[in-house]
Amino acid sequence: MTQQHNKPPALSAIPRLWRALGWSLAGLRAGLKYEQSLRIEAATLPLIMGLAWWLGSSMWHQALLISAWLILIMCELLNSAIETTVDRISSEHHVLSGRAKDLGSAAVFIAYLINLLLWAAEIFGQ
Repeated sequence: MTQQHNKPPALSAIPRLWRALGWSLAGLRAGLKYEQSLRIEAATLPLIMGLAWWLGSSMWHQALLISAWLILIMCELLNSAIETTVDRISSEHHVLSGRAKDLGSAAVFIAYLINLLLWAAEIFGQ
């Protein structure tokens, strides 16, 4: 005998996208509320956008510089999600929990390196 699951009716594309947007905005609000590094990176975004507009030698370069910063913010959000999940599972120290957090932190570090390389190339490569 199979067990039936009572699933809500499938939503059409627009309501699904609207619902997903709400969850995404809730995630951004949570990140900004609980993660200081994310607040700093988000607060720096207008400055990054202005510098990219001023220093970027083309619209593509400007877009690349801004996109690299947005990727950094995305990595910070994913790192925060990893840390939150690990902390939810257990507050005890475990080597795998530490490794998961370190891997997330390494992703943020690499995103910073990408930004450093792209900005240096734009500033000194002209």
